[in-house]
Amino acid sequence: MKLLKTFFLLCLPLSGFSQIYDTDMLSKDFHKGRREAIRKFLPNNTCAVIFAGAERQRANDTKFIYHQDPNFYYLTGLTEPNAMLIIFKEEQTFYDSIKTNELIFVQDRDAAKESWIGKILGKEGVATKLGFSTVLINKQFADFKIDFEKLDKVYHLEFNDDVRDDKNNKGDLYSLIKHFRSKTTNTATNCDNITLAGWLATLREIKQPEELVLMRKAIDMTCMAHNEIMKALEPEMKEYQAQAVVEYMFKHQGSEYVGYPSIVGGGENSCILHYETNRKKLVGLDLLVIDAGAEYHGYTADVTRTLPVDGKFSAQEKIIYNIVLEAQEAGIKACVPGAEFRAAHKAAVAVIQKGLLDNGIINNSIDFLEYFFHGTSHYLGLDVHDPGSYGKLIPGSIITVEPGIYIPAGSKCDPMWWNIGIRIEDDVLITTGDPEVLSAKSPKKIEEIEALMKEESLFNKIK
Repeated sequence: MKLLKTFFLLCLPLSGFSQIYDTDMLSKDFHKGRREAIRKFLPNNTCAVIFAGAERQRANDTKFIYHQDPNFYYLTGLTEPNAMLIIFKEEQTFYDSIKTNELIFVQDRDAAKESWIGKILGKEGVATKLGFSTVLINKQFADFKIDFEKLDKVYHLEFNDDVRDDKNNKGDLYSLIKHFRSKTTNTATNCDNITLAGWLATLREIKQPEELVLMRKAIDMTCMAHNEIMKALEPEMKEYQAQAVVEYMFKHQGSEYVGYPSIVGGGENSCILHYETNRKKLVGLDLLVIDAGAEYHGYTADVTRTLPVDGKFSAQEKIIYNIVLEAQEAGIKACVPGAEFRAAHKAAVAVIQKGLLDNGIINNSIDFLEYFFHGTSHYLGLDVHDPGSYGKLIPGSIITVEPGIYIPAGSKCDPMWWNIGIRIEDDVLITTGDPEVLSAKSPKKIEEIEALMKEESLFNKIK
């Protein structure tokens, strides 16, 4: 019994259940198309090797809920650990009977294990549900006769240094990487751990139509959650209670996870960019910055709203808020195809510099960096900070526009501005014309926010 208990603690449910119960997952044709896109980058007589994400230890014998490496998911659709994918430029022959241009090694099914953690796809499931013609069990890779030495180049991603060795599993990620390294020892000069990341960034920067469907759903969920906390927020709430309202709404709508740890910072904490403690009791004079996004089928939203806890912005808060809002609107307007990636940031900075100068908060333009010290945009998709070229803006890419002003207590300005932290963030789709604000369903103008905060929420009845 003790052994069974230990086994239970070591295992967590796999997210493969999405492929059982959800009907709007990305299709196997989507993932196959992404592999074909990578294959087009490959020079003749080369291959690309991609590994699944590592399982992460939370504490003692408990693991974090598993999250697949986004690049691996993008190319395979597999949400299970301990797997690897090899994409060849040309068709290869193995053991005189296997003719293929791609191999995927996955974990085997195990009835005893599945009674604890749920169904594993196994060879048959990966073949039928994900559309792979050549599927092998991960333990087979150690002895699989594959001659990387005959290839001109072997492209792979840089390895993380936190992959643990499960001594009882000869097909775990640690073993797959170990055997890959042993098989490429003599071809080390032919191994390239840089180029593949660039190819994947190029592909992932432009969202395919199927991806946009999921992105819109994640963002709509997020907007509804932000709108609900606008109605529910009241003095004496704890930051974590506001977080609970937002994350409940995510789950209620079908989000599997948060896209990143929710930032819910009130009062002095509104001036901390990546504040995650979320334990403070909120008082009426506090501003509350809520930076939170739902993740749906791997794709995440990233939306920030700033709210007055008592439902009414003060005169000073209105001034700073409107500077940030004007900066954001200028940034969004700059999100046109062909513009440089930093165009939104430059537009936002110009507005913030002027606003801070006009209100005597700074005396020199360069001093804006004391109160706005981060970039305005990043790509968004399977990662909250998705890869991309950071070159010219391209139709089909999604970026955030999120300027902010943060004036902590003790700043070199009039104390009436202290502890005002404001950030407004939206998710913006680059189109062939004007940018589309995907998160427009959540209000951000002062009068709209104050009006919505007067409405009652069911959460106010929970004490």
